[in-house]
Order: sequence, then structure tokens, then C-alpha cells
Amino acid sequence: MEDLDRALIEKFAVEDSEMRALWQQHQDYEKMIAKLEGKPFLSPAVDLEVKELKKKKLAGKTKLQALLDKYRQQEA
Repeated sequence: MEDLDRALIEKFAVEDSEMRALWQQHQDYEKMIAKLEGKPFLSPAVDLEVKELKKKKLAGKTKLQALLDKYRQQEA
């Protein structure tokens, strides 16, 4: 995420519970992925889990981006 996006998230997440939840989920997925990818060897099952987490993270980021776009339009 870009710094501008993070600033908007911090600003609007206080009042927007959906944005707050999506941001928290995004950070949780990021941590889980980093932890799993930090292992020296990934079994096929773990590799599949990483791919699924990345898909979920991307889906959440897409929703978060849509909310950010909405707030950007309101500020313009």
C-alpha cells in the first residue's frame, strides 16, 4: 500500500468499520504469508496455503481500494 492510501485508511477507518476490518484482515494475511514464506522449505500443502492467503489478501485489497476510491471522490 502506498503512504497516501495508508493515510486515508487511518483517517477513515475510525468511523468506517468495514474499512477497519478489511485493513486489519490485510495486515493479518500479510503477517501469515511472511511467516510461511520465511520457512526454508514449503511443502506442497503449505505452498497451496500461501497461494490461498495471497488470493484472499488480494480480494480484500480490491474491496479496500474501492472504499478508498469512494472517499477520494468525496474529498475532491
